[in-house]
Amino acid sequence: MMFEFTQKTALVTGAASGIGKAIALELAASGATVVVSDLDEAACGRVAEEIARAGGRALARAADVSDAAAMEAAVAFAEAETGGLHLAVNNAGIGGAQAPVGEYPLESWAQVIGVNLNGVFYGMRYQIPAMERAGGGAIVNMASILGSVGFANSSAYVASKHALLGLTKTAAMEYAQKGVRINAVGPAFIQTPLLTDNLSDEMLAGLAGLHPIGRIGTPEEVSALTCFLLSERASFITGSYHLVDGGYTAP
Repeated sequence: MMFEFTQKTALVTGAASGIGKAIALELAASGATVVVSDLDEAACGRVAEEIARAGGRALARAADVSDAAAMEAAVAFAEAETGGLHLAVNNAGIGGAQAPVGEYPLESWAQVIGVNLNGVFYGMRYQIPAMERAGGGAIVNMASILGSVGFANSSAYVASKHALLGLTKTAAMEYAQKGVRINAVGPAFIQTPLLTDNLSDEMLAGLAGLHPIGRIGTPEEVSALTCFLLSERASFITGSYHLVDGGYTAP
């Protein structure tokens, strides 16, 4: 066991697949009780069952992160079912349309901001008070390399991730002396359904070539850093942004 999360409850959004699922599995393997949250209730249940088969403890909770009431209810569920909330990963996100700013669909802009930015705010809005009630905790918000650089035809996604970093830093400053640490992780292109289900092999190879390391990353590589930041090994780290990018932003 690399990390120790025994007697801790963790809420992970976007946990039905990809990075969120990898994080949920690692947290559970490290002793945490994990509330597996995603839009798809059946998919949440499958991940929770996988954790249970491996000897861990997990609860499934469907929730739309862009709905403040749903996030409030998810946090209340975690507290009611497990006695408290100590860890959270605000991972749910969508890519949105691909178009120049002057042609970007208004509906897609609203959807991306609603999930990627508002969803993180709504999560922290209710997670932080719950963690204060539990005596402290840690939050990781899933940003992206596109929280620090631009990417043509992805204005909504890039804007949401840049804003997420500002939100993370502000919240970290506000709660640093109240026992709640808050950080952001910035993955490069990762082998997730959001990416691989929508791109051809040729396009994926092209993306791999953008990384000096010569490949796309894995969800487990993102999970390793995320779980470190949630752990007591990172007790002096808050308000910062950590890349998992295979050198993408190095040039």
